[in-house]
Amino acid sequence: MKNQQPWVPPLSHLPLSLKPIVAMQKKHYGDVLNPTRWWGRMPRLFWLVALFVGYLERKKARLEPVLRALLMTRISQQCDCAFCIDANSLRLAQRCGAMDKVLALSDWQSSALFTPAERAALEYADAMTATPPRVDDVVKNSLHCHFNDEQITEMTALIAFQNLSARFNAALEIPSQGLCAMEGHKDA
Repeated sequence: MKNQQPWVPPLSHLPLSLKPIVAMQKKHYGDVLNPTRWWGRMPRLFWLVALFVGYLERKKARLEPVLRALLMTRISQQCDCAFCIDANSLRLAQRCGAMDKVLALSDWQSSALFTPAERAALEYADAMTATPPRVDDVVKNSLHCHFNDEQITEMTALIAFQNLSARFNAALEIPSQGLCAMEGHKDA
């Protein structure tokens, strides 16, 4: 197999304005994350996206950390984003303390691992991510059984953000980083 070059190549040198993010990524992951080399062409946009996800992932978010990671991983799967699946699967495994939900997520409808609230949220994420979106009254009513209006609003923002991120990364074929090597894993 040939080593194919990406149709939009990654940056080899990142703008100085991204130094704080690059330093944080190197400290946390040991390297610069792959999307930074593409998003870095537009530093202001990159900072806005980073601030947006930072807000959604804040300590006092209206949604529990496991649910946020669950939704982000599912949307990554739906958008077929190699990097997002990798990074969000790692986050989900860390937050759950095991790989069980990561491995069951692609077939969540038939798995007993997910709570009724998680199922409602996953159904909403799938409906929002569909093209065109298919959020019907059944999906809305199911959400209202488990979440209040503020939580639904924040969930909608999280789902919309992850769609933006996953679709950007998938369209530019940003590769997986190898953060969550799932083959052979039974536990995180």
